[in-house]
Amino acid sequence: MKKIILLVAVFALTIGFSNQVIAQNFKGLDKSPMDIASFPSNYRVSKKVIKIIYSRPQLKGRSLEKLAPLGKKWRTGANEATEVTFYKDVIFGGTAVKAGTYTMYAVPGKATWTVALSSQLNVWGVYFHKDENDVAKVTIPVKQTEKNLDVFSIAIDEDMTINMGWGTTLISIPVQ
Repeated sequence: MKKIILLVAVFALTIGFSNQVIAQNFKGLDKSPMDIASFPSNYRVSKKVIKIIYSRPQLKGRSLEKLAPLGKKWRTGANEATEVTFYKDVIFGGTAVKAGTYTMYAVPGKATWTVALSSQLNVWGVYFHKDENDVAKVTIPVKQTEKNLDVFSIAIDEDMTINMGWGTTLISIPVQ
């Protein structure tokens, strides 16, 4: 009986210490949580046309130009490059795009943003982006809003317009 109690005690201590060792390897939560925008947005509809997976950076008192500098490629989110999946062929801002998954980046400007889709996948931001992999590049006028969005957000309207907003900046990309 003493051997059984000793074995149970050793087993319990081993489990207790192993959980502490494993728990110590976890890092803190990411400050830019992942999000998904889709069309149709109703989660009960299984036949999606568009799905966008991105991370949501926050201004936290910083300027938009500091985080998405004017005239420079920006990953259209945080962390890994934003991924856009079209489940059927579409017209993206006037450019024909075949069904498939692409990364999306932007070049912010004061009056317009250039938004591009690239066939380069599984990339961190735009650090390794190559222009020759772009399948679509559109220039979109910037709209200023009264509402200030601290968190970068992407939403898709019922007419399949992709809206990206951050700070008081809003751009809308028509998709057909």
